[in-house]
Amino acid sequence: MSTITVICIALLGILLFLLGANVTRNRALRGAGNQLPTDPADPLLIAVRAHGNAAEYIPTMIVLLLVCSTLSHSWVIDALAIAAVFVRFTHALGMLRSRTLASHGPLRDIGAMGTYLVGLALGVTVLVTL
Repeated sequence: MSTITVICIALLGILLFLLGANVTRNRALRGAGNQLPTDPADPLLIAVRAHGNAAEYIPTMIVLLLVCSTLSHSWVIDALAIAAVFVRFTHALGMLRSRTLASHGPLRDIGAMGTYLVGLALGVTVLVTL
């Protein structure tokens, strides 16, 4: 496995834990108030969904990167690892910077579409390298 892929896997893991810590920070700021907000503009709900979305995709991307790296030592795996980091950080930034979850912005949309494309590319890469 290349150093680039290992670093990218570590960065994805770090992102997931930072987003989790951000939820904890927002809960602490909220104090004894409503810890289960439903307002799409609530900063706690935005933090929860940014973390939740990352938790839905990052583990699968990491597993696919590990499988790809086991099957191939191609530069393509490194490129996909870098792309995975880029799209997941872009998506998280887009969510955390939005005023409300009810609307989409370019960072969030690029991150989401990129996540789908990189995830599909990783899955196809596993299949064609068998």
